[in-house]
Amino acid sequence: MAERVQTYKNHRRTLYPFHLFVLPVLLIHFLNTIRHFYLAPSRATGWSIILALAFLLLAVLTRVMVTTVQNRVIRLEMRLRLADVLPPELQPRINELTVRQLVPLRFASDAELPALVRDVLDGRLTKSSDIKKQVKNWQADWLRA
Repeated sequence: MAERVQTYKNHRRTLYPFHLFVLPVLLIHFLNTIRHFYLAPSRATGWSIILALAFLLLAVLTRVMVTTVQNRVIRLEMRLRLADVLPPELQPRINELTVRQLVPLRFASDAELPALVRDVLDGRLTKSSDIKKQVKNWQADWLRA
């Protein structure tokens, strides 16, 4: 079986049951609950709006929390990796890198990391997508939330 290759174009992860079922169903339910309240206003339908919104927010905030934890792990992993890979003059600057910079840098090979980090710290690469586009030897990350 051929090994999957990850690139800039296919690195985003879509969790189909969540993104294409759970979120749309909860959003439609919320909107339908508002419609019911409009058609027959009452305390019960008003409370149903609050519950529908709570379920929708629960789903969205769960995704936000999972992504936040993932980013904390990436930050730790990348700081340890950079301490091993970067030349001595760049090592004191590791903590200057933000999570938004470290996340795309994780896709770079060890050989290209020092040059990319230098470009990021010097302000030549500012956007996450710009950093990812500069990666030549893409290191796949299939274990993402």
